[in-house]
Amino acid sequence: MPRNYKQEYQNYHSKSRQRQRRSARNQSRRMMVAAGRAQKGDGKDVHHKDHNPKNRSKRNLMVMSKSLNRSRKV
Repeated sequence: MPRNYKQEYQNYHSKSRQRQRRSARNQSRRMMVAAGRAQKGDGKDVHHKDHNPKNRSKRNLMVMSKSLNRSRKV
């Protein structure tokens, strides 16, 4: 059975809490690119050490490969 992306967006991604978290993750990415620690389109993720995307302090952020970042357990 294929994924229903429209329903998935309505049930999860469109919620205000998830939109705020996505916005915070995007801001963190832009901060890392501006600081020269990441490049646009480099295929890497910005990792939040405390797993809180709203905490954008420099000590909390690091750039790592997508596979490593997404394999970490919370």
